[in-house]
Amino acid sequence: MHVTVLGAGIIGISTAWYLRAAGFEVTVVERQSEAALETTFANGGQLSTGHVEPWATPETLPQILEWRQHESSPLLFRLQADPHQWSWGLRFLRECTSRRSTRNFHQLLALGQYSRAAFHALRAELDLAYEGLDRGILNLYDSPASLARGEKAAARVNDLGYERRPISMTDALALEPALAQALPHWYGATYTPGDSSGNACLWTQGLARLCAARGVHFQYKTTVTGFETKAQRIQGLWLQQETTPHLQEADAVVVALGSESAPLLRPLGLSLPIYPVKGYSITVPLCQPENSLQVSITDDAHKIVFTRLGNHLRVAGTAEFSGYDHSLNRTRLEALVQRARQLFPHLADYSQMTPWTGLRPATPSNCPLIGPTRWENLFLNTGHGTLGWTLGTGSGKVLAELMQGHGPELEFDFTRPA
Repeated sequence: MHVTVLGAGIIGISTAWYLRAAGFEVTVVERQSEAALETTFANGGQLSTGHVEPWATPETLPQILEWRQHESSPLLFRLQADPHQWSWGLRFLRECTSRRSTRNFHQLLALGQYSRAAFHALRAELDLAYEGLDRGILNLYDSPASLARGEKAAARVNDLGYERRPISMTDALALEPALAQALPHWYGATYTPGDSSGNACLWTQGLARLCAARGVHFQYKTTVTGFETKAQRIQGLWLQQETTPHLQEADAVVVALGSESAPLLRPLGLSLPIYPVKGYSITVPLCQPENSLQVSITDDAHKIVFTRLGNHLRVAGTAEFSGYDHSLNRTRLEALVQRARQLFPHLADYSQMTPWTGLRPATPSNCPLIGPTRWENLFLNTGHGTLGWTLGTGSGKVLAELMQGHGPELEFDFTRPA
């Protein structure tokens, strides 16, 4: 069977890798000139299995409603005359019950642990260079109330078998001496030793090269514009390279197009609960790499992450619901820069920063859409939100298992034909 994978981000490339390893012929279609140039390109860099709590919870809803009013807040919801945005928002509210948020959290942690194991196995096999650090993630809290919330979150993770524990600021400083610059800002911390960090773009591009070496065919600078169907099957894909459209046959299709998945599939009668959430990052050269961060850090109050990637510092965060708008909001970007300068004024040369923004494909539950559709040969691997790097390897592996007819031992609600 020849499978066409749409999208060459971390999800699409991971899927292509495992499908090829299972013996499928695989073609990857990507509109950019190479892999990992969109959502995967400059994310926060955290492989954060211990931090997969869904956004939709009874506790976070009041905070989200407060944040939406401020231009520089961690989350900004720009109401638009867009029925898909309104539909997504109503579904999000339904996910805020205790029962649903607990179910979603259990699923995300199960998939996160599955993906972590798959990633570590693949890393040991391939030895790809990706600026990785296996030194955990520190969450820092600036008040007794926020620390209490963090300790509660850590307890939930621990109860399900993954270590995340409260630690003192003395212990946090021992783990990360660079925190000495920012120590007065913090009240307490939690530490997740099994989490890690790395450059998702480097990993994905390296894996794409290995895919090509093992026979995966890549069609870059190619956009899928539609489908040719017969009965309940996809017969072919309408593809466009430059100005020339053509029809390409497909035995099976995997849609791993992130936020673009939803509009592409609407003409097929599939209404995916995915909405783009814009995130921002800056990448800054380190002043003294030998004395820089060794542990990835999350500023809980501002929802900003600080990750060392080689000789650079990646600062990433914010969530902006503003449709398919890729523009850089200077106010929100400046909020990242100001917080980085405030906490780590001497760590990096902020005058040399490289800004970036990307659209994360969010579902109301935060759970991705993985599995078959009512079209017999059309499969989904999309909707990973801010967790694409964390969940990507496992998502690719588990979909390949499903497409072979195997039932993976994983507590997760995969999509079903309907």
